[in-house]
Amino acid sequence: MLSTVFVLGALAGASLAVPEISPFEVTSSLTKRISSGCGTSGVASCHNTTLETNLCCFESPGGLLLQTQFWDTDVEGSPSDSWTIHGLWPDHCDGSFSEDCDPSRDYTGISTLLEDQGATSTLDFMNQFWLNDDGSNEELWEHEWATHGTCYSTLQVDCLPEGSPKGAEAVAFFETVVNLFQTLPTFDWLEDAGITPSSSKSYSLSSLTSALENQFGATPTFDCDGSTVTQVSYYFNLKGSVIDGEFVPTDSPESGSCKSTVKYPPKSG
Repeated sequence: MLSTVFVLGALAGASLAVPEISPFEVTSSLTKRISSGCGTSGVASCHNTTLETNLCCFESPGGLLLQTQFWDTDVEGSPSDSWTIHGLWPDHCDGSFSEDCDPSRDYTGISTLLEDQGATSTLDFMNQFWLNDDGSNEELWEHEWATHGTCYSTLQVDCLPEGSPKGAEAVAFFETVVNLFQTLPTFDWLEDAGITPSSSKSYSLSSLTSALENQFGATPTFDCDGSTVTQVSYYFNLKGSVIDGEFVPTDSPESGSCKSTVKYPPKSG
């Protein structure tokens, strides 16, 4: 199986045209506002054999990162040829997790925060590919940051470059989530394996998993609502910081909620 790494810092600098571009026509990306200064030569999260003390450059305790994507069929405006972003979650190495780690940084007005710090391309992309299935997009973004983003050790305020504006760590989080999502074209990978949305056809779960595994280099996890596929999760360990580190694919530690045969219906929203 191919071994793949995703170095987000190396993606910065290429331009992304929005709002009409497919998310995977380019291997993004959106310019990063800040740099962590950490590099990517250190040990990957969850793989240390001694205690790591610089948690600005080593993600802990949430060193098992999940990039989760939705397949929502009834969300208005959701692209018919792309999965959409759910989030990026820092599970602990043992599979447990923390949430809502710093209420003092539960930022609201994410759109304004991104605009004020020059991340309008990120915001434009989010408005197309990070959509709430029950409420406003802002509510989903605020939830994902407050619930998961505040728990990253490498995104603590003390880890930011001196003089960083308030909320810069949240801006970096949203940029990283978007950049990482653009390296994971689930729809295209499934289509390449002959797996396309259908109102009548069913697929084996193993065929979906293998199609993504062959491209991603590790085993992802699908979740279902009944027999219908609704979400996929890609797992990573991290070298360096969430801001600009190297995301190293790793096998999912769990099997997900789908049964052996699944439906993958077209979108109607």
